[in-house]
Amino acid sequence: MNIGVISDLHVDRHQTLKPNDYLTVLLNLINEKNIELLLIAGDISNSYKLTAQFINDIERESGKKVLFIPGNHDYWTTDNDASSVEILEFYMNMKQCLIGKPYVINGDWAIVGNTGWYDYTYADPKFSLEKIEKRKYYGATWQDKVKIDWSIEDRKLSMIAAQQTIKDIEQVKDKKVILMTHIVTHPKFAVPTPHRLFDYFNAFIGTSDFNRIYQNYNVQYSIMGHVHFRNAFNEQGVAYICPCLGYQREWRTAEIENEMRHALYQFAI
Repeated sequence: MNIGVISDLHVDRHQTLKPNDYLTVLLNLINEKNIELLLIAGDISNSYKLTAQFINDIERESGKKVLFIPGNHDYWTTDNDASSVEILEFYMNMKQCLIGKPYVINGDWAIVGNTGWYDYTYADPKFSLEKIEKRKYYGATWQDKVKIDWSIEDRKLSMIAAQQTIKDIEQVKDKKVILMTHIVTHPKFAVPTPHRLFDYFNAFIGTSDFNRIYQNYNVQYSIMGHVHFRNAFNEQGVAYICPCLGYQREWRTAEIENEMRHALYQFAI
């Protein structure tokens, strides 16, 4: 099976392009590269309605299976008609969402997915817990603070996400696992430090709560997003993949086709 993975499309953030422009380019690449299964590691848009529509449009127009997990932006309460908890429930009711529903590909392979959440361990230790919990630094505010209304604090939410992932992976523990998160689960994908801002803001990039999953289960591929890096490496038998498209201002060229082609990662099982 030929699998394509991508993350952080942010289809509603371009200055001139519309979501349908992203859809057209992605559909062309799916066909060109003969992708049979597309995995999206979150941050499709800032609106749960648009995110759901985009996922459904890809699957309908391509005729291929699409699976995703929401990113932090996908939980933003931009539409003002649902809480973040209600948005999570909405996604979990979508057939393409992996949370709570591991997907068995065949007798050998399965896919497990969860947004994950940040647990502050990637921040420079010079910052106190009290300072990190403010989610403000040098006049900048981490936007989840104002656009997500979880009632659970971040570190506990990270633990809950890891526990749910373990529960899901236990259902397919006899198989080789493709693990997909949005939050970074390997420190090599954190923003390199020292950095004036990300010494602090790395607190909201990754989690260490998934470490035990790699130690105890047969994870062969680990896909993540969030950080807007594009990179892949192998470590201790695991292929770590960060296939982020990212914001227009972060692109290397002005052309969406070039950028999406570069971001889209393929592998075969």
